[in-house]
Amino acid sequence: MSDGNSEKKFAEQAPEAVVQTKRSFSIIWVVPIIALLIGGWLTFKAMTEKGPTITISFETAEGLEAGKTKIKFKDVEVGKVTDIDLNEDRSGVIVSAEMSPEAKPYLTDKTQFWVVRATVAAGNVSGLGTLLSGAYIGINPTTEGEKARQFTGLEKPPLVTADMPGQHFVLQSEELGSLDRGSPVYYRGIKVGQVVDYDFDLDRDGVDIKIFVEAPFHGKVFENSRFWNASGIDLTMDATGLKLDTQSLVSILLGGVAFDLREHDEPGEPAEQDYPFRLYPDQASSKEETYEVKRYFVMYFDQSVRGLSPGAPVEIKGIQVGEVISVKLQYDMKKLDFHIPVLIVLEPERMDMLLTTSGETVVGKEKDEQLAIDAQHKYDAEARAKELIKRGFRAQLKQGNLLTGQLYIDLDFYPDAPPATLEEVNGYPVFPTVAAPLEQIVNRVDNILKKVEQIPFDKIGQELQVAIAELATTLEEVKGLSGKVNEETIPKVNASLDQLQETLNGIESTLGPDSALNYNTRQVTSELALAIRSIRSLLEYLERDPQALILGKEGDKQ
Repeated sequence: MSDGNSEKKFAEQAPEAVVQTKRSFSIIWVVPIIALLIGGWLTFKAMTEKGPTITISFETAEGLEAGKTKIKFKDVEVGKVTDIDLNEDRSGVIVSAEMSPEAKPYLTDKTQFWVVRATVAAGNVSGLGTLLSGAYIGINPTTEGEKARQFTGLEKPPLVTADMPGQHFVLQSEELGSLDRGSPVYYRGIKVGQVVDYDFDLDRDGVDIKIFVEAPFHGKVFENSRFWNASGIDLTMDATGLKLDTQSLVSILLGGVAFDLREHDEPGEPAEQDYPFRLYPDQASSKEETYEVKRYFVMYFDQSVRGLSPGAPVEIKGIQVGEVISVKLQYDMKKLDFHIPVLIVLEPERMDMLLTTSGETVVGKEKDEQLAIDAQHKYDAEARAKELIKRGFRAQLKQGNLLTGQLYIDLDFYPDAPPATLEEVNGYPVFPTVAAPLEQIVNRVDNILKKVEQIPFDKIGQELQVAIAELATTLEEVKGLSGKVNEETIPKVNASLDQLQETLNGIESTLGPDSALNYNTRQVTSELALAIRSIRSLLEYLERDPQALILGKEGDKQ
């Protein structure tokens, strides 16, 4: 018992042991830690330096290989194709590519991709190097637009890339014509650009043609420059002779556009990027003045308008003052007849002289001021047209070209024209017209023929036959005078001649002094009258000297 207590007492009195842990770092951990740090740094560096991954949609993967096909800009590699798959509807392919970090700022929704292959188009050969190295994907980088990682590739390479110096402009036209992508742009006969794209403008109901003019020639494009279609051959004939104009053989085959300032025009402000211009159909139309004041009239013609088409000129004394807008055919349900309304536009600014509302004539600076006032107050052309119409101002169709049969509208004074007023139909004032010269001739000939038809040629023929028969009888009686000349015969002959004279007088009274009988009938009548007078003279001489018929005249006896 004592032993147990003693051990317990000893244990309580014994000091408590203190255990100390030894702290030390083993060198064996140095290598893994360093390796971990290096791996982490390399991973971080790889993640930060790795370029973005993009996808490009193409219609076909012809010439493309995953892991081999490169993406190049100016023949410098900026990416590589990593994978090629079909899209969901199998209508095309999806190309995955890894881009370099330097290309990241240039990946926007306006960046373009295309496959570079050996091609021959628009007279140009490109991509011949790909025959040996294989196809690659070209890129047209730009910082414009929003950031993007999905792109739709172009089937044809763009004609202008971002690295080409110059400017883009937009040409507005009613139709594309013979122009196409790659059509040249000329400045004074020198090729300075090309057509890069075109699209239909739904708002304007026309075509927008995008062109690119290379530097430094883009500095020759001003806001008042004129662009025209230089496609094909421009053949003109004027007082100086026949002129043949074309920009080049390429423009004949591929079409083209030309631009320049009009003669005597001073350069305006330089045109900015994408500045819109009107595309004129030809060079001649590009030189015409632009007029702001326009007044519309409608004209009705009863004769055929074959050869009259929209764009035909409206002239005064050979000077164009307007043009034809439209030519239509209307059917009048009430009169059961057809009418041809021709809509024209007059441009008073084409005339050097203007009449003010007070009737005064103004020119020069005063004319310009008057034009400004008229434009502001809707140019009072109708009031002035009414005054001209009172003086016989009319419109007439005339032939402008004998070869093509084209017509134009001529405005001139016709004092003998029937009175007319300036009426309004369907919102347009109706300008009075007169018949064409040919139609006037036809109408006159028709009136003459109607009068000729009223002449009683049958009655005249019968009376003429009676007169000729009586004349023949008289001549037979004259032949028998050689043995029967006496006082009884001569009075009978005179009576016959009197009767014949009465017949001829009846013919003349039937014809009338204003008759349209032909020249031959008058000549016959005149010769018959002359014969009667000769016979009467012969009979009077025989009455005085009956023996002269046998012995001859006294002068003949000697």
